[in-house]
Amino acid sequence: MSQNTYEDKSSTLCLEASEIRRIRESQQLTQLYVSKVVGVTTDTISRWENNRYPTIRRENALKLAEALEVPLEDILLKPVEALQEEPEVLKKSAIPWLIAGSLAIVALVILATLFSQSPPAPASVTADRILPDFAGPASSIPVQIHLTHRSQRGGVIIREYFPKGWKIVQAHPPASSLDNVNGVARWIIKAGDDRERVVYLVQVDTAARLNSEGSFQGEIVGSNEGGKSAVPIQGESKITVAEVHWADANGDGQIDDTEMLEASFTIEDMVGVHIDWHDLEQLWNAGRYAWDKKAVKFLPQHTVP
Repeated sequence: MSQNTYEDKSSTLCLEASEIRRIRESQQLTQLYVSKVVGVTTDTISRWENNRYPTIRRENALKLAEALEVPLEDILLKPVEALQEEPEVLKKSAIPWLIAGSLAIVALVILATLFSQSPPAPASVTADRILPDFAGPASSIPVQIHLTHRSQRGGVIIREYFPKGWKIVQAHPPASSLDNVNGVARWIIKAGDDRERVVYLVQVDTAARLNSEGSFQGEIVGSNEGGKSAVPIQGESKITVAEVHWADANGDGQIDDTEMLEASFTIEDMVGVHIDWHDLEQLWNAGRYAWDKKAVKFLPQHTVP
């Protein structure tokens, strides 16, 4: 297929969701790595892979293909006519590919024999943390811990360390153990509970200095018949304290349409905790907002048309 097919003046392209995930996993790349290369959140990568975002801006599509180390057309939805032409191409090239594939398998067998060593057992569970970029003084910010891989056997313990002086005010499920003085929370997820994430709202210390950073760390312990394994929680780990709303991704003092859409997805994912949609909508409608020290909240600043 000609590359020109994808060089249309249209600003959006259609993604082949299943291919994105297949290619990423075959390359042994994490969602976190891909998100950093493309310049989006791991949640956005997940939505692309699950077809919740079926379209993508051409600029981001090029970055995504670069991150996956494949041609752009490999991750895009193919036109119907391209699918019809494909069998003929396969017929002509089947024999060379079969030969090359057989040789590759033989080579792998030889290498495996020469360098055979028992690889370490994969972790029974892994997780990524999703944080906003900014947190306003004394405001509450959403935090998500995604269970990105989980063994079917045994339970899970999540141990999360958040900045001292900050307080978890809501969580779902509720923390099994919470120490808001030292900044430690623990969740016990029992076997049979197939939830994919743990979410919580944490309130920033009122004494936190502007432009300082809050650091998050954690580990997740999975158990199975072979014992247990503890691995660090991956993903975002730092957030900047500033007079910026958590939904304002670029910190420009306004929540634009794209940021509002992302915020709506975040709220949707934060099921079980309450985030005031009405207050957020007011900031969005006003065009701009500002931090009010007396009210200890963000207030809309209506722009004059």
